[in-house]
Amino acid sequence: MEYDNILFELSGGIAKITLNRPQVYNALSPGLLRDITAAINAAATDDSVRVVVITGAGEKAFCSGADLKEGMAGAKSLGDSLRTNYNPMILAIRSLTKPVICRLNGVAAGAGCSLALACDVVIAAEEAYLSQIFVNIGLMPDAGSTFFLPRLVGMQRAFELASTGRKVSATEAVQLGLIFKAVPSSELDLTVSEVVSYYRNAPTKAIGAMKQALNQSLYSNLEQMLEMEAQHQDELSRTYDASEGIMAFLQKRKALYRGK
Repeated sequence: MEYDNILFELSGGIAKITLNRPQVYNALSPGLLRDITAAINAAATDDSVRVVVITGAGEKAFCSGADLKEGMAGAKSLGDSLRTNYNPMILAIRSLTKPVICRLNGVAAGAGCSLALACDVVIAAEEAYLSQIFVNIGLMPDAGSTFFLPRLVGMQRAFELASTGRKVSATEAVQLGLIFKAVPSSELDLTVSEVVSYYRNAPTKAIGAMKQALNQSLYSNLEQMLEMEAQHQDELSRTYDASEGIMAFLQKRKALYRGK
């Protein structure tokens, strides 16, 4: 499939999605949103994909948020635009039963910040920053940020970040628990590569089940989660990777997982 607004690379089990509108700091147009969603859905149905990486083209920005100059591109309202373009992208990332790594190469503002927070692991250049900039134009966070923020940093800190829209450096974001790791820009590719390599060689179905269960735990009680764990373990116990993992453990060798 060809895309107009992203670069999509598939190699060695890694699907890399690069937001490719550097001239506008990778601002989210309807076309870009549709391309990201389509690429995530393509990765979901491709058994060769073990891990997904999302990043931005250029050195300054991961994603600067909504492209306000393009407006709502025919949507009846801002809410309709969210339901049609933004929400499907966020839901596709969170429902993907494969790890999604964000290579945060620069600013992540507004819905661009939401996009980063929707990923499973965020690794940022120390020069990058995140901002819930919505308040600066009289709007509230959207594209999932009101869901992600309090779960990552707690209610009071989430309110402060949302209501001020202040810039949060990558280093502070790590301290707050907003993202996983911040490294010098010169080390970003190597660090991302190491994390991606781990997930590319991990038991993909087990990782996917973990992601599903952790998502569900946000809404469930202990009894429900215990039952979900039992159901997933039944399914995973019948996979090749579980058999390989147990055999490797007994033989005291490194497991060679195939993602199936």
